[in-house]
Amino acid sequence: MTRDKISFLFEQRFGQTPTAISTAPGRIEIIGNHTDYNGGCVIGAGIDRHVWVAASPAISQNIRLASGPTGPVIEIDPRHEGRFSGPEAWANFPFGAWRSLQDFDLPRPPAFDLLILSDLPEGAGLSSSAALELATALALLHLAGQSGPAPADLAAIGRHAENTYVGVPCGILDQGVSAYARKNHLVHIDCRAPAFSLLPFPPAACFWIFNSMEKHALSDGHYAARNRECQEAAVILGVPWLVDLTDTSLAKGTHLLSGAQSKRARHVVEENARVARAVTALEAHDLVALGQLLTASHLSSQHLFENSTPALDSLVDLLHRQPGVHGARLTGGGFGGAVVALTTDRFGTAQADLVAQQHTAHGHPRPDVISLRTADGARLL
Repeated sequence: MTRDKISFLFEQRFGQTPTAISTAPGRIEIIGNHTDYNGGCVIGAGIDRHVWVAASPAISQNIRLASGPTGPVIEIDPRHEGRFSGPEAWANFPFGAWRSLQDFDLPRPPAFDLLILSDLPEGAGLSSSAALELATALALLHLAGQSGPAPADLAAIGRHAENTYVGVPCGILDQGVSAYARKNHLVHIDCRAPAFSLLPFPPAACFWIFNSMEKHALSDGHYAARNRECQEAAVILGVPWLVDLTDTSLAKGTHLLSGAQSKRARHVVEENARVARAVTALEAHDLVALGQLLTASHLSSQHLFENSTPALDSLVDLLHRQPGVHGARLTGGGFGGAVVALTTDRFGTAQADLVAQQHTAHGHPRPDVISLRTADGARLL
């Protein structure tokens, strides 16, 4: 979306010219499912689907938020406490980002008008929420006369907004990838530090997203329940993080855990090891090995972490039958959302359509299919 188009839409909604325009990409989680808040490592990529934010100082003393070119405008007293719910729940993300700036001792405008635009499918597990938090923080800092923070600090602000003001106990994966993303690269995060690095993306590889159309909402309790089970298991086994366990030490302590805790811990330990092997595969440009790791990751999410769904499993199974598909797995928090497929550059629209038709024939809604490229991270326009 061009700057001129964004400015035009902002003027239609608020009657003034935007002072700041920013953007942040969605992300795909390549591998490292739920390892981030357990102290492990993850690999993700920024994608060429974005959230854009345009903002100006408020004409009134209130905060005004609009989502899309025609949606209702929400007007908020800056002294508002608590979370929004129902149709206004989306306001928690930009309002939380604004509140987080003060928590980080950063300047912020006392009131503002803000328009959100996006070509990211909502609820598909591509981190539209993280992109919105980062783009909002950048735009509001610009309004307050502050230059953009370092990517690590921007990611921390976004994660704080999601943890504190949205109520999702996420790790740094989503915000970190959206902040650090670079075209033709993947982002590796050691989440404990956190420490960020870039890995070249093999030019012969492609990513496809198959959105199951099962909207996932991490604030509905499933994500928090998995987070709690992991933290409980770490406490019982006497380690700061589940990734501190080895296969041997986990096996010795399994009898102390409930069935659910044991499965969650095993998934995290094995998934973190898969991330390390994925780095080796990427460095060797071994896409076959990388695809096998993605497949193993999905099976673990399905049977151990239990955050998959029949629709996601169907898509993964159908994709594995297609030539040119190295591997496929659910991407993001799970409980709905999307599947990511790693393919050769010979996998095309005809094969993607065939998978969608077969999936629909099995009684599922037709998936939204998207061919994705890597993209740069959050920035001002």
